[in-house]
Amino acid sequence: MKLFKSLSILLLVLCSCATFAQVQVTGTIIDTGNTPIIGATILLKNAENTFGKLTDKSGKFEIDAPSGNYDIEVRYLGLQSYKNTIEISDGSTFDVGTIQLEEGTEQLQSVEVVGRARTDYNSDYSFSSTKVAIKNRELPQAVSTITKELINDRQAFQIADAIKNSSSVTHTGFYNHFNIRGIIQAEDGQLINGMRTRQYYFLQPITSHIERAEVIKGPSSVTFSSVDPGGSVNLVTKKPLKEKRNEVSATVGSFGTLRATADFTGPLNDSGTLLYRFNTAVQEARSFRDLVQNNQFLITPSITFLPNSTTALNVEMIYSSGVGNLDRGQPLFGPINGQFDLKSTDISTNVGAANDFYSSKEFMVISNFSKQITDNIGFNASYMKQTWEEDLAEHRVAGSAAVDIDGNSIPTLAELRYTERQQFWITDNYTAYINFDIENDSFTNKLLVGYDGSRWERTIGGASNGARRYRRLNGTATSFDPAEADQFETIDIDGVTAPRPNIDHFDLADPNNTARETSGYITSEFAIPANLTTSNGIYIQNQFKIGKFSALLNLRYDWYEDIFDYKSNNEESNKNEAFIPRIGLTYEATENISVYGSYVEGFQPQSNTVTLSPATEDFFWTGSPASFDPLESDNIEFGAKGEFLGGKVIVNAAVYQITQKNLLQQDPNDESVLTERGEQRSRGFEWDLTGYVLPNFQVSASYAFIDAEIIEDDDPTLIGERIGGAPEHSANFWGRYDFTHGALKNIGVGFGTEYRGDRLSWYGDRIELPSYTIFDAAVYYRPSGIDMQIALKLNNLLDETYWNGALNATRLFPGAPRNVLLTTTYKF
Repeated sequence: MKLFKSLSILLLVLCSCATFAQVQVTGTIIDTGNTPIIGATILLKNAENTFGKLTDKSGKFEIDAPSGNYDIEVRYLGLQSYKNTIEISDGSTFDVGTIQLEEGTEQLQSVEVVGRARTDYNSDYSFSSTKVAIKNRELPQAVSTITKELINDRQAFQIADAIKNSSSVTHTGFYNHFNIRGIIQAEDGQLINGMRTRQYYFLQPITSHIERAEVIKGPSSVTFSSVDPGGSVNLVTKKPLKEKRNEVSATVGSFGTLRATADFTGPLNDSGTLLYRFNTAVQEARSFRDLVQNNQFLITPSITFLPNSTTALNVEMIYSSGVGNLDRGQPLFGPINGQFDLKSTDISTNVGAANDFYSSKEFMVISNFSKQITDNIGFNASYMKQTWEEDLAEHRVAGSAAVDIDGNSIPTLAELRYTERQQFWITDNYTAYINFDIENDSFTNKLLVGYDGSRWERTIGGASNGARRYRRLNGTATSFDPAEADQFETIDIDGVTAPRPNIDHFDLADPNNTARETSGYITSEFAIPANLTTSNGIYIQNQFKIGKFSALLNLRYDWYEDIFDYKSNNEESNKNEAFIPRIGLTYEATENISVYGSYVEGFQPQSNTVTLSPATEDFFWTGSPASFDPLESDNIEFGAKGEFLGGKVIVNAAVYQITQKNLLQQDPNDESVLTERGEQRSRGFEWDLTGYVLPNFQVSASYAFIDAEIIEDDDPTLIGERIGGAPEHSANFWGRYDFTHGALKNIGVGFGTEYRGDRLSWYGDRIELPSYTIFDAAVYYRPSGIDMQIALKLNNLLDETYWNGALNATRLFPGAPRNVLLTTTYKF
């Protein structure tokens, strides 16, 4: 009921703005090179009204305002502000002409504490990949950026929907889990503002607080400590802005989707030294999948204090609560004549019960302090504290089809298991570094020395209780052995004698998802041992530029400790340490194009952080994964980066080869035992393009070719086979065109397509998922006289049946059928 009240209030605000006689104020903003400035902020103020607008791709703006006297101000990061007073007389238009902004003394911030100024699909810098502000063009590493503007235009309300725009990224299922450059993520932590978190992925949080998502390609252990070698996803949150901006939106859509968001930012005092941002969202959403829902509440306030031009303090909080279901995917009939049929069950089929649930809650506080000590020396320190907890009750497929008394498979019946699980995590993350910058007419050198560390603790009190397998006459439940058939209880299934399951089988041919009585299950109770993983690293980084050549050199030393069964008499400690290098060279081949080459290594100790990965999810209590050899990887990469049409279009291309050793997985014959794969290798080519290819036509496009295969494995039949989850070819396109004249003025249209080549499931039966192409479309309407947009988005326009990924034959992840979203956004 509260949700509907919130929606009603928002809709009332959106619809209650009456317009009076308006004058259209127009103008053009350019820089000293006469280049139009995209995304400059225009403010018109008087005692009664304040109007704001951003310049478009041509540097032009239009503001509808009543006649009267106004103060006009034009702002753009890095350029001096323009201020003047104008008098708007009655009439249809008032043209302020062309305004040229002069070069300013304000430099690009050394750490991101103030919000991003651009308002397009491009982002020309990244702090996270080097910890300092280095333009992407000078960075010898591929970074794909998905900005909030692209997220909003595609109505990508979950992380997976957003980052699929990046080349070489494939969503592996229903969770925040991805295959990047052919390598499936081994851990489930994410990066928030460059700091590692324990943000789990079963219930995807919504993206209303995200400024941009960065896919940092290749091993990034030299920057972030232990992370996956294919790439890392860093989520950059929205920061306070120096100018006032307010936005509310409401969304309705297919599958019972209701969503409302609000985002307010600006200065808290007249001097502009204290800034704030308040972002909140609420969602109720079901799914095309039976019983599945994802209800979310998010609140993310932040404060920035800028007492002078050399000091900044930022503190932000993220509170996210999700309640829904853990969707384990679509199960298939057992193999018939050795073959699985992907359409043997409907894509909506879910074996869960109506009384299953999943709850996830996290609370995070991030603080950052930066100080420019002298013109050449700066200091930065950050700290993050996070708590995360989950509560789960679920029925799921146990991993095989039911059997009769002789051990023969019954393909239409799925053997079930039941799990109740609770666990609690506390994460601490801290980093500090000092940078020394030297710059003259022919030489630039940026030296950085730093330390960072993390502490991940799974606390005492976690439990995972479960019921599964078949009932014996002695009151226990074990795996069924036909040689001991006389020791098991039996049932009759359509005239066939079969062992009695601990949990009644799920009939895939006649699904029934009613609530299940669980008190009669023979349940095993397990306490999840407490675990503590600590990571510490010291590093030195140097970037220097001479003429057209620049180099980025890193050396990091990390030491880790993983304590299994923490705070007990049976503590088991495992330690690892490593030196991690990176070297990258960049050459400015032309005024618009840079080429680069790089080599970087990755190092991931096996630890308790893998125990929730789908590949190792039952490995809670039988020992520490840290006793295995660490994951080791390296990446060799060559690429080119270009900026065209005055910086409006950015193009990146790269070729690479990644090798990874010691991949941890469950033994296919015993899920309580882990094993390591010897080596896998992925090589490929990727290409990304973003920006305005025409004044009113903005696009995001990508293509990737991935050749990923298993090099060494205990199973000789897998050597030379493709890595599960990695398509050979994939491509993405999204474009938006806005009409500015004629009968279609104020109308915009969007069109997108996504292609994924065929892929294999991760492990087990190695099922092949067919290639697919899906199309999306959108229509946008911006009425005159009010800063509002109404967006209608159609996803999977042709209603294609397809699968994002699969773990095995019992866990397929189908894509959603045709669906629609309608979003109304009002800015004031």
